Amino acid sequence: MFKGSITALLTPMNKDGSLDLPSMGRFIDWQVQQGTSAVVPVGTTGESPTLTHDEHAQVVEFTIKSVAGRVPVIAGAGSNSTAEAVGMAQQAQRAGAAAVLVVTPYYNKPTQEGVYRHFMTIADAIGIPIILYNIPGRSVIDISVETMARLAQHPNIIGVKDSTANLLRPLLVRRAVKKPFNQISGEDGTAVSFLAAGGDGCISVTANVAPALCAQVQQSWADGNVMNAMELQDRLLPLHDALFCESNPVPAKFAASVLGLMGETCRLPLAPLSDAGRTQVKAALDAVGLLG
Repeated sequence: MFKGSITALLTPMNKDGSLDLPSMGRFIDWQVQQGTSAVVPVGTTGESPTLTHDEHAQVVEFTIKSVAGRVPVIAGAGSNSTAEAVGMAQQAQRAGAAAVLVVTPYYNKPTQEGVYRHFMTIADAIGIPIILYNIPGRSVIDISVETMARLAQHPNIIGVKDSTANLLRPLLVRRAVKKPFNQISGEDGTAVSFLAAGGDGCISVTANVAPALCAQVQQSWADGNVMNAMELQDRLLPLHDALFCESNPVPAKFAASVLGLMGETCRLPLAPLSDAGRTQVKAALDAVGLLG
């Protein structure tokens, strides 16, 4: 089971759009030092759609090498091509990833049977755990509770990153799945509510810039200090909102640049953050206490 605050890592880039691996190495070290429980390279927040296959593999391998066993690495391995996702998952296994995070096939709009066969094909091709990534807001297709229960019968399919923001989901999934199943929130704003519904942690965008506070939210809950977890969540709320004022990860990368963690460059079609967005992000960083 993966628990606590898990960072969906940004991928630092130079101004020309090339990978900035020195900044990434420093960023990963800082994440571990700040109490992050695990890291997820090359997810949506890591701009996986615009990385080449070689770059995707390079970032996974670099992350595993930089982490050096200090925390688990859950490698993004999603694609709307099943064969491509199999290749990414196999590469992550060879590189030494603890698990892979596999998103629902986007754009193709498969049926639930197609979704089932997609994930089962990947699960049959590797020997490390798979976490399903259910984010209908980006992929259009929702993994139904019934399909999730079918998929969970595979020994390699061990959990879900739930980005539906539907707080009934963890309850329904727990009732439907007949084995321990790792349920991780993909929504920063509902992280504490998700824990209250039986979740295990959060794969977080906000943890890119506030890893210690996000880790404290999760640890407070684990320690039974519910009020402290709620107070920290209230403190973080302006930042949760600001980091999604425009398309992820544009605001998060700008926030990271303000904190001196990396440059703000994202690859097209993601445009630089607007002036209004910059004002909102800076105000949120200040409100949370991350500036000065």
